[in-house]
Amino acid sequence: MLDVTDLVLEDHHTMRRQFALLDDCWDDPRALGMIWKGLARLLDVHAACEEEVFYPYLLKYGDSGDDDSTEGDVVDETDDALGDHNEIRDAVAAAGKEEPGSEAWWSAVRKAREENDDHLAEEEHDALPDFRRNASVELRAELALRWLDWRYAHDSGEGITYDKDPETYIEQHRSSPVAGPVGHPVDATSVTQA
Repeated sequence: MLDVTDLVLEDHHTMRRQFALLDDCWDDPRALGMIWKGLARLLDVHAACEEEVFYPYLLKYGDSGDDDSTEGDVVDETDDALGDHNEIRDAVAAAGKEEPGSEAWWSAVRKAREENDDHLAEEEHDALPDFRRNASVELRAELALRWLDWRYAHDSGEGITYDKDPETYIEQHRSSPVAGPVGHPVDATSVTQA
């Protein structure tokens, strides 16, 4: 069965592998530029897809932290994730202004990698397990289809929105209902609705 958390993790693996490829060809500016072009786009598209498909539902179905603990609270997880996405995007944009292989380019790429590594670890430790514990398998399957639909429509990077204010995003998605099913063969009654 499809699961949105598996698709998120698949992207995480691809990102880690692409960063490792940069290490493998550190002295070949042409190869660095080609690898970075795809990785930079993946970083941007992945973040936007999470913001469109995953985080609105984490806010709705994840652990609300009602036990008075601060660990695992969906608001904190979402706030951290959007802040991380913004930092990663800034580093990607900075690298895009530099010549691949130059000192300034490597500095920006290292910043993107450090921010991304921290973000992936937090997401894999907190947000994804939280969602798997609290969302039905039917909802996770439905969101996997939405993830694929959104990615196919935006993989070029065209039409995506970049930096978002975490507080505004959280307020918007906590105060409005999540979207209904997209037009595909999955029966709408199989999706957990609020």
